[in-house]
Amino acid sequence: MAHVPASERRPQLVQAAIDLMTREGIAAGSTRAIAAELGVAQATVHYTFGTKKDLYRAVVEQLTAEFIGHVRDASPGDGPFGEQVRTLVHALWESSTAEDGRCVLLSEFSALSLRNPDLQEIMRSLQHEIEGTAAEMISTLATVHGIRLAAPAQEIAAHFLTGFTGLTDRHLHLRAPDGSADPSTLRALDVLVATTVGLCLGAPAAVDGP
Repeated sequence: MAHVPASERRPQLVQAAIDLMTREGIAAGSTRAIAAELGVAQATVHYTFGTKKDLYRAVVEQLTAEFIGHVRDASPGDGPFGEQVRTLVHALWESSTAEDGRCVLLSEFSALSLRNPDLQEIMRSLQHEIEGTAAEMISTLATVHGIRLAAPAQEIAAHFLTGFTGLTDRHLHLRAPDGSADPSTLRALDVLVATTVGLCLGAPAAVDGP
């Protein structure tokens, strides 16, 4: 393969790593296998990233950036505050679960970080970034509607993302063979939306009946 500048090679290797790990899991993502995925020498991976920690960080950051980008690109519509929150949450859900392999991959990284200090540092940093983005979007939406949040946006974001992460894990365990979500998981997602809106408004969560 012709010489490619490191600035161009880096995103290529990150994508190759994501594709490989999505299919076969993190354990399969050796530098040798990633190099073979892209068709380059193993030394190219080491030269570009230096350490496996740097490669893992780049992979997790890319996955997170894709999810956040999908949500930012979603239009909340012109309805009431609660409806707009629901639209954005469902956009995040679709982004997170549309490709099961990537959803599983992020869950693998999260589980692995519990026993890997280097990866734990990466996941902690990304968690703060995701919470900060969610808090910013909640604050912006509240401002647009002239709403004074009843709780700090950062706390609301932490509450929401904790529940959302649990529901994506539940989805992975209970999804149908064709990949579709279990109806009770989607119902729980709407409950999470309602409780999040309730925290924003300082009002009891209103959940529509089945």
